[in-house]
Amino acid sequence: MSEFALENLMCHRDNLEHVLDNLKEGIIAHDMSRRIFFFNQEAERISGYSRKDVLGKDCHEAFGHPFCGGRCRFSDKVPDMTESSENTLSITTRSGESRRVEMSITSMKGDDGELVGVLTSFRDITDLFSLQLQAGKLTSFGNIIGQDHKMYKIFKHIRDVSAYDYPVHISGETGTGKELVAYAIHNESSRNGASFVPINCGALPEGLIESELFGHVKGAFSGAIRDKKGRFELADGGTVFLDEVAELSNNMQAKLLRFLQENQFERVGGEQTLSVDVRIISATNKNLKEAVKKGQFREDLYYRLNVIPIHMPPLRERKIDIPLLIERFLKEAAERYGRDPLNVSARAMSLMLDYQWPGNVRELQNAVQFAFVKCSANTLDADDLPIELREVENTCIRRGPAKKLNSEGVRAALIKTGGNKAKAAKLLGVGRATLYRFLPDHPELSDIIKNT
Repeated sequence: MSEFALENLMCHRDNLEHVLDNLKEGIIAHDMSRRIFFFNQEAERISGYSRKDVLGKDCHEAFGHPFCGGRCRFSDKVPDMTESSENTLSITTRSGESRRVEMSITSMKGDDGELVGVLTSFRDITDLFSLQLQAGKLTSFGNIIGQDHKMYKIFKHIRDVSAYDYPVHISGETGTGKELVAYAIHNESSRNGASFVPINCGALPEGLIESELFGHVKGAFSGAIRDKKGRFELADGGTVFLDEVAELSNNMQAKLLRFLQENQFERVGGEQTLSVDVRIISATNKNLKEAVKKGQFREDLYYRLNVIPIHMPPLRERKIDIPLLIERFLKEAAERYGRDPLNVSARAMSLMLDYQWPGNVRELQNAVQFAFVKCSANTLDADDLPIELREVENTCIRRGPAKKLNSEGVRAALIKTGGNKAKAAKLLGVGRATLYRFLPDHPELSDIIKNT
């Protein structure tokens, strides 16, 4: 077939639609007025909407909301479509099911070069994500590092709740990564193109917190020289993260409760009632239930915030993630300061695995940064670690890895796995932490790791 004949064939609408209908990606196309003029079969399958549901309709009205979520460029003005964009987000199907998709958006232009519409292609990766979780193949999600089964539950929580606007409350010790989880929920949701506004409720002075949250009008108090938007206004269409929410005073708890009930507020000193559309995610390192029992936190506000609870496990309960986190922090430091990546000696790794990490991931990051600065060789050793970690060597009681392992068995496993300690531990039927604690007492095995 000649090139000219092929071009004529593809220009025939029915043939073109047939080709697009047999793609393994969903395709949506709409004009500059957001009217949908193409919707292929895979788009029907993924979204649950049929062609007759959406063709000829405004994209926002057809789906009840922008299909591209907060990243929609057609929300309130003529968009800048000079560049294509690729995103991963969660969408809600017609049946209310949450699906995770990879989406690509590009512009369509006429013969005169003018923008005439937008083409969106998307691929359903929900099952792929679920399989990766089940197979233990994920090591990170939403910039959160973890391979422990407890973290896989967190990843699944993030995916499941991102498609809904219900309030989420994240509990856990300081340094466990509560804000990272909040941002991941926002980023996976349909609000991901709008603002994520974190508010540290414990860091704001009592006299200023109302103004910070709700804004103020000019002349409301001394120093209010102009109107100012509050954090809730700035987050309109996006997500507000209320960190250390337990630190709010009783007065502010009452005002926050009213806002959550009505989504309305007045600026300090103002009379006009304002409305915003925000999702609320809160967090605290305290036990809110106990605070309610002690009369320190309003029970009605607790139930408003704690619709979907997520608890972050402390680092000492997921030690299998420590080597992954160390690797990430060392890589970030090396890239930032132009140094070669550092290795970690078995003795240093053993100390970091034995330490209890009261400051959790934040403390681990600080320790790695300290050691990175102090280390002058290619391998980070125990002597490079902060003193509180080095003291562990003299105080901790080893928990019997030598009884479970022997030098010959470990040698054989390391040779078989090419020196990969994680795979060797799995082959030996022990946890990675157990193997790391075993290795410092058997320096004769270090050559196998270096030479394989």
